[in-house]
Amino acid sequence: MGKESIEGLEPKKLWEIFYGITQVPRCSKKEEKIREFVKNFASEHKLDFKEDATGNIVINVPASEGKENAPKVVLQGHIDMVCEKNKSTEHNFDTDPLTVYRDGDWITADGTTLGADNGIGVAAAMAVALDKDAVHGPMEILCTVDEETGMTGVSGLQEGFISGEYLLNLDSEEDGVFYVGCAGGQDTVGVMELVMQNCVDDYEPYEIIVTGLEGGHSGLDIHRGRANAIKLLAFLLARFEGMNIKAYEIFGGSLRNAIPREAEVKVVIDPAEVEKVKEIIEKFKADALLEYKITDPNIEIKLNKLSEKPDKIFTTQYFKKIVNVLLALPHGVISMSKEIPGLVETSTNLATIKMDGEVIIIGTSQRSSIESAKNNISLSVASLFSLAGAEVKIGDGYPSWTPNMDSPLLKKSVEIYKRLFGEEPEIKAIHAGLETGLLGSKYPGLDMISFGPTIEGAHSPGERVNIPAVEKFYKLLKEILKELAE
Repeated sequence: MGKESIEGLEPKKLWEIFYGITQVPRCSKKEEKIREFVKNFASEHKLDFKEDATGNIVINVPASEGKENAPKVVLQGHIDMVCEKNKSTEHNFDTDPLTVYRDGDWITADGTTLGADNGIGVAAAMAVALDKDAVHGPMEILCTVDEETGMTGVSGLQEGFISGEYLLNLDSEEDGVFYVGCAGGQDTVGVMELVMQNCVDDYEPYEIIVTGLEGGHSGLDIHRGRANAIKLLAFLLARFEGMNIKAYEIFGGSLRNAIPREAEVKVVIDPAEVEKVKEIIEKFKADALLEYKITDPNIEIKLNKLSEKPDKIFTTQYFKKIVNVLLALPHGVISMSKEIPGLVETSTNLATIKMDGEVIIIGTSQRSSIESAKNNISLSVASLFSLAGAEVKIGDGYPSWTPNMDSPLLKKSVEIYKRLFGEEPEIKAIHAGLETGLLGSKYPGLDMISFGPTIEGAHSPGERVNIPAVEKFYKLLKEILKELAE
């Protein structure tokens, strides 16, 4: 583990920079240290840079000799990362570097997300700026903040902050694919005031934990039919209907753009019913493992005795309402594209549930490549919250990126790919938000594509990046820049 995990990997400079990035805490909305890393990189290599009020940074890279009059190209990626860890992993994302290791042809992290999304893209842009063998026109390296929790960084970009004619977004996760479109998205949140009563004297406290799920990205993985830990917990709780079991805490999921891998409820149980509760849990676990034997073969449901008993518990009626809301909320694919085979058109993710002071907050997120469809599914979720008496909060969201199949940049990039690798690349739209949607709305006419190496398990502790694909990605990036400079 550690820096030796990247020894001997090519391109050397890219991997060195990426490893450096993994050693810097950079959770979304906490990018102060990684912003200093970027600015120090620019200063160390005598590259001019500027930053805006939102925290975005653009580094100006002079053209290769003789290419000063070539069109300016923007290399763009985000410097924040999703900070997820296994429950058993001891890691403080605010202070601790990631523990990186090599596993065959992959680089991954020990029990945490790796941040290859989008650290690899940022590292590639920095590496090519230093590469003496790279031929390119003038470049701008645009490093945006807070992509993962609402794209507030790119939302805050002001007119004139970048000036390129072409933009290469380096935030895709499939080798051999050029992305030319993306879904728009928004959040729909329900806030429900707590209704509590005194705890029953002779009941005993327990926690029920749903864990071991695969989770994944709520856009890229939503079509895989993986289990949702919050949904599973709700289905389990429904089986206790009429029993002497009362809840006092409930939480699950952690991020708006991740399928929940874990969920938990704290309850008090009549001692006479504990064995029956255990039987129901075991039966439910067997049912869940059968239902999700392909996608989630490691589902665990645990019942643990607790030492401290609460003073207050949810009222029976309130607890039933919470469970019913979770049962009724849609999750997963709503519709598939009729134009692009295999593309999810519209989806919704039941993402989080948490207690905060005197309320329970249920977070959901919706995505669609069609603006009206995104608004419609959000309205459906909001209506359900309203029927339950919840306060509804709908986020501003972000726009979709409409494919331009006549893009000169796309045509040139496809030709280069075929020449380099002897095969046709795939042209896709992605059911996830890319910053290109907002960039296109802010800079109309900007010719854009998105590409990157193979990254698996983004937004989950299983995240890993493929080593051979990174070398191929970098070779392609250099060749596209060279051709654009001709």
